[in-house]
Amino acid sequence: MELDNAQETPSQEDSSLCGEISPPVLEQAFSKILHCFTGPEARRGNARDVALKDLGDLIEATECDRLFEGSGAQLRGMLETLGQVAKALEQYAAPPKEEEGGGARHSEVAEKAATVGLLFLKLLGKAETAKNSLVGPAWQTGLHHLAGPVYIFAVTHSLEQPWTTPRSREVAREVLTLLLQVTECGSVAGFLRGEKEDEKGRLSVILGLLKPNLNKESWKNNPAIKHVFSWTLQQVTRPWLSQYLERVLPASLLISDDYQTENKILGVHCLHHIVLNVPAADLLQYNRAQVLYHAIFNHLYTPEHHLVQAVLLCLLDLFPILEKTVHWKGDGARPTTHCDEVLQLILTHMEPEHRLLLRRTYARNLPAFVKRLGILTVRHLKRLERVIIGYLEVYDGPEEEARLKILETLKLLMQHTWPRVSCRLVVLLKALLKLICDVARDPSLTPQCVKSSLLQEATDCLILLDCCSQGRVKGLLAKIPQSCEDSNVVNCIRKVQQISEGAPYDGT
Repeated sequence: MELDNAQETPSQEDSSLCGEISPPVLEQAFSKILHCFTGPEARRGNARDVALKDLGDLIEATECDRLFEGSGAQLRGMLETLGQVAKALEQYAAPPKEEEGGGARHSEVAEKAATVGLLFLKLLGKAETAKNSLVGPAWQTGLHHLAGPVYIFAVTHSLEQPWTTPRSREVAREVLTLLLQVTECGSVAGFLRGEKEDEKGRLSVILGLLKPNLNKESWKNNPAIKHVFSWTLQQVTRPWLSQYLERVLPASLLISDDYQTENKILGVHCLHHIVLNVPAADLLQYNRAQVLYHAIFNHLYTPEHHLVQAVLLCLLDLFPILEKTVHWKGDGARPTTHCDEVLQLILTHMEPEHRLLLRRTYARNLPAFVKRLGILTVRHLKRLERVIIGYLEVYDGPEEEARLKILETLKLLMQHTWPRVSCRLVVLLKALLKLICDVARDPSLTPQCVKSSLLQEATDCLILLDCCSQGRVKGLLAKIPQSCEDSNVVNCIRKVQQISEGAPYDGT
């Protein structure tokens, strides 16, 4: 490809001519290269490859003081064109649509990324040299146009994704490291929000570049965009994130409201980050918290354990914000809360659930709901009783995560709702004794430490049950040591009796 005088000059043997390249000539050269990526020529077979080579030669041949020297409209125009070239390079190396992709396309993308990354390293190297010389502030203007596209490229290809290879990831990480060095930022978070209190970060620019690809019609055209957005969002915490709330919330809701479970989980993680890092007052304004709640709550109907786990963790942090608007005047029953609604749905799903991963996920989060509701858990006592008894009866694999969490839930339940426990004494006592006998005689490959934990937790539950029933458990268990031959069961019963009689015990 010919670049007229701009391309001819770098090819001269006399290197002193390189210093004569002026901003207008550079702008013309960059414009021709840009046309190769964005114009009709881009569809021709090797037009882009030739343009990449020409751009590399031009960058190498041009002294840094010619790239970032001077002032006025001509220099600004050249730097703006250079920024557009950087944006075109980032889009050139972007992965294709998921349905268009495949192993061969991913390999091609990784090769493009490695080539483009090397060009960005050259450009940033020129900016670093200009920064350390006496060129003046023009390098900052040039960096302003380069930083956004270079950052998006670096994040796209530095994360471990199907379209990256070890080589492309290594180059992309070098680009990100050099970008932070040139911008004098100690971290990505500092780059996005600004290193100093009065310094304006680059998050606004990044979000502006991402916005055209983050609407309902276009966000799936580039499978990397959602990951770049999510990763970038995670880097910005409070108090900086609140000023960008109106720009990050719609995109997060869009990603979460998808039919693919992977995207739902990614979107929920984004929303959870927003909940944790935006003040409650901002989330309550314009009913944003309610919008968040309903968007996340609906995901609980999807029987996928990773998604349910992400949703429940997010909701548990959202409840305190939602309940700031709930006021009880003391003249009647307390109003039901969002936490009540979610717990009711969880218990509905838990009773018939037979898939172990979902059972573990529900059981893992149940103690947090009991803690959150406290004594108000009595509203759900009957259903909780059925769930607890049902889950204690089912072996959960070598780690016994579900049964351990259910025992933890039972302990919390008795602590918070003890006045209602005594009437359920017989049912709970039978379930706990059956569990102790099953574990003590378990011939499976369950590690001994797990069995010990189960027996310990069950014993603690018996002790609490005895306290809630004014010592009735001790009387009901009195004859068991005389007729039982299993030492593990007998030891558990004796520990309960010792505590009931006031003897010291290390288990509680």
